[in-house]
Amino acid sequence: MAGCTSRGSAIASADAATAATASGGSAKGDFGPPQGEPIHAVLTSPPNVPPPIHRDKPAKVIVELEVVEKEMSISEGVTYTFWTFGGTVPGSFIRVRQGDTVEFHLKNAPDSKMPHNIDLHGVTGPGGGAASSFTAPGHQSQFTFKALNQGIYVYHCATAPVGMHVANGMYGLILVEPPEGLSKVDHEYYVMQGDFYTAGKYREKGHQPFDMEKAIDEKPTYVLFNGAEGSLTGEKALMAKTNETVRMFVGNGGPNLVSSFHVIGEIFDKVQPEGGTHPQENVQTTLIPAGGAAIVEFHTEVPGSYVLVDHSIFRAFNKGALAILKVEGPEDKAIYSGKEVDSVYLSDRSEPNLKAVSTAAQAHASGKLTKEEQIAAGKQLFTGTCSVCHQPNGEGLPAVFPPLAKSDLLAATPQRIADIVTHGLSGKITVNGKEYNSVMPPMGQLTDDEVANISTYVLNSWGNPGGQVNKEDVAKVRANPPAAKAAEH
Repeated sequence: MAGCTSRGSAIASADAATAATASGGSAKGDFGPPQGEPIHAVLTSPPNVPPPIHRDKPAKVIVELEVVEKEMSISEGVTYTFWTFGGTVPGSFIRVRQGDTVEFHLKNAPDSKMPHNIDLHGVTGPGGGAASSFTAPGHQSQFTFKALNQGIYVYHCATAPVGMHVANGMYGLILVEPPEGLSKVDHEYYVMQGDFYTAGKYREKGHQPFDMEKAIDEKPTYVLFNGAEGSLTGEKALMAKTNETVRMFVGNGGPNLVSSFHVIGEIFDKVQPEGGTHPQENVQTTLIPAGGAAIVEFHTEVPGSYVLVDHSIFRAFNKGALAILKVEGPEDKAIYSGKEVDSVYLSDRSEPNLKAVSTAAQAHASGKLTKEEQIAAGKQLFTGTCSVCHQPNGEGLPAVFPPLAKSDLLAATPQRIADIVTHGLSGKITVNGKEYNSVMPPMGQLTDDEVANISTYVLNSWGNPGGQVNKEDVAKVRANPPAAKAAEH
C-alpha cells in the first residue's frame, strides 16, 4: 500500500507538471510525503544567507522563529522600537527546498507588548499562515505547509493594524529553492528595503515613536536597507573580490513604497523580477513592489565601492536608502580607467563610520556636549555634506564656490554661518576680495544639532576665528527665515 501511495503521488506530481507546462505555468513541488529524518532549518540574520541545499528528496523542515520587540538604532543618535522576527530587521532568512513540508513554530517573547502572527507569501493556504499563527506574548503557535512553488518570497506580520506591524520592521524573506538548486556563485547576500515613519524629522536625535499619520499619508521619514541608516556601509559594507559572482536576494517590506533597486557601477547579468522563474538579462534597475522580492546576479570586474540605492534618488541621499558593496582586487584599465570618488555618491557615508556623530548625540542628551565633540562630529558631517563643493581643505573652487578657509566673511560675522547652512545663499558675494555668483541650496535635511556641529567645525578650522554654535542658536535662526528672494538659476 505504501508503494502504491508513493507511486500515486509521483504520477500526480508528473501530471501536475505536464499540465503546468502546457498552460505556461510552473510545476508545483513534490506532493509526496517528506523523506528521512526531520531537519531543523538554519536561519541567518541579514545580510547573511543560509548555505545552499544539497538534497535530492523533500524533507520535513522545522522552522523556529521568535518575535522580539526591541529598541535599536535607526540612525546615529536616533533609536526606535522595532518589532522583529528573530531580533533583526529584516527578520531571519529562511531557506527550504521546493516540495519540503515545513513545520513552522512561531514564538512571541514574554516581554512583548503586542500579539503577532506571520503571513508567508510562499505558503498556499488562508492568510499565508496568518490564520493559524496568531500568537500572544509568552505563547507559541504551530502550523505546517507544503512548499509548492519555487521562488523568493516576502513574509510579514498580518496582525491588525497590519500597516503598523510592517512599518515597525516585521518582514523578511523565505527562499524556496528549485529541486535542482540554484547556480553556484561566490557570494549570496540578503538585502531588504523598508520605509519608516517617525514623529521626529530625519535624523532628529533621541528616541522616536511611530507616527501613524505619516504612515497613512505615505510620507516616510526614512527609507532604509536592513532596518538602519548605515547598516551596510563603512565597516559593515558587503564585500567581494574582483572576478567573482554576487547574488543578492532583495526584498521590499514596504509597507508603502515601491523600490527602484540599482547598483551604481554594475549591470545585473540576470534578474528574476518579483522572484519569478524566468530571468531577464542585462538589467540596469529593477522594480520591486512593496511585499515583493527579486534575485539579482552580477559579476565583478574592477575594484571599488559600488553603491546600492533606491533610484528614487532623494530616498538614497536624504532618507537613508544607501548601502555599499566593496570590491577588492587588481585594477583592469581596459575595462575602467579609474578615478574613484566615493564622496560624490556616498554623502556622509564616505566615512568609515560616524562614531563621532553618535558620541556627540549622546553627550548632548546628557547635557555634557563639549566644543571638541562638536568639532569631531562636524568634521564627519562636513566630509559628506559640504566637502564636494567647498573641498576637504575649505579652499572652495576658484570662481565657483567661495572659500571657507581664512574667510573674511566668517571673521566679520561668525554666527552667520548657521544662517547660511540653514537657509542657503545665492547671488553675488565677495569673499577674500573675490566675487562669486553661485547658489548654495538650504540644507533643510540637517537637524539643528547637525547644523550646529558643522558650523562649529568650520569656525574652528583652516585659520578661521573660532567660536561655538549650539543647537539653540540654530533653532532661533530656523525660526526666523530671511525674506523670500526671486528664483535663481
